[in-house]
This record gives sequence, C-alpha cells and structure tokens, in this order.
Amino acid sequence: MKKTILFIFLLFIFYNNQTFSQQSELNILYVGNSLTYTNNLPKLVKKAARRKGMNVKSEMIAHPNYALMDHWNDGKVQKLISTKKFDLVILQQGPSSQAFGRQILLEYGEKFKDLCQKNSTRIGYFMVWPARDHYQTFDGVIANYRKAAQIHNAILFAVGEVWKFHFDDTGNYDYYGPDKFHPSEKGSKAAAEVIAEELLKMKVSFN
Repeated sequence: MKKTILFIFLLFIFYNNQTFSQQSELNILYVGNSLTYTNNLPKLVKKAARRKGMNVKSEMIAHPNYALMDHWNDGKVQKLISTKKFDLVILQQGPSSQAFGRQILLEYGEKFKDLCQKNSTRIGYFMVWPARDHYQTFDGVIANYRKAAQIHNAILFAVGEVWKFHFDDTGNYDYYGPDKFHPSEKGSKAAAEVIAEELLKMKVSFN
C-alpha cells in the first residue's frame, strides 16, 4: 500500500515538472524594425529568460523603417504564423504617437490579431519610445500602445514606460544610442528584462 502511494506521488511530481517545463518553453516570432534588431533584442530576451528559468526560442522579421502595414503587405509574416509553430507573436513599429502611426498600429494590429487567433497563437506589443528630440511625444507613445494592447487583448511589453521612468527618475538618457533614437546596448538589455519579466509574470502556457 505504501509503495503504491509513493508511486502515485512520484508520478504526480513528474507530471507537474513536465507541465512546468512545457509552460516555460516559448517559441516567439518578433515582427518589427531596427528598434528590435539593434543589439539583437531576441537574443538578449533569450538570455534574460534563461536566467529566470525559461527556455525561449525565437525568430525575427525586422527591416529598417518598417511599420506593421509594410510587414502585412510583404506577406512573409502571415506565412510564418500560419505554420502554427509560434506560441507568441510580438509586434513592434515606430513610436506611433501621431495620428497616422496610431491608425496603422490599430488597423494592422487587428489584422495580425485575427490571424493569430485563427492559428492558436497569442499576440503581444513591444512598446517602444520616441527619439530624444521628440521626448514631448512620449505620453502619446505609451497611450497608443496601451490602447492597441487593450482593444486587441494582447500582452503588453511596456518597455517605453520603463525607459521613461528611468529617464525622469535619473535624468540619465543612457538607454539611447549615439543617434538618440536607437537603443544603446544598455537600453536593449533593459528592454529584454522587461519582456522576460512579463513572460515569467504571466505564467501562461502558450501551447
């Protein structure tokens, strides 16, 4: 009797460990532009996630100056999503603080959201930041990315908010690179920590 109970207990532990392992392994597709590929953000996220006990695999489609509309018109992202190999698709375009950027973020974000739903894939938004010279638009960037995530029931990776807090709190703009728009290595590492922490915090199985 005791051996039977012990056997059942060991099976229970094994099952839970297997489930945790499955839930901790994510296959992510990043869709964006140079704010994503500078310093190879997906690789930094993978390292940050590993430190938190998660195994992350990723692919990236990112081109200079691309918005979600450009990716949609190319058609490559749709083909990848339709393979059903990704658990999560993280979308990113420029700051999107102005009316046209906001429109594209919402309109094409919805197209990608519908496609992800059809393929049992979650969707997320990588909130970015404005150029240093356009710092006054930061609140608009935050508001528009939050709105997109809200109406599309998406996971929000609020990197822009973390950047702004850092700047306002310290007066140090070291997350910006030399051109005062693209991230420095420190800025990309900060972004990776935000993304990895959100993945861990959610504790959601994307399988």
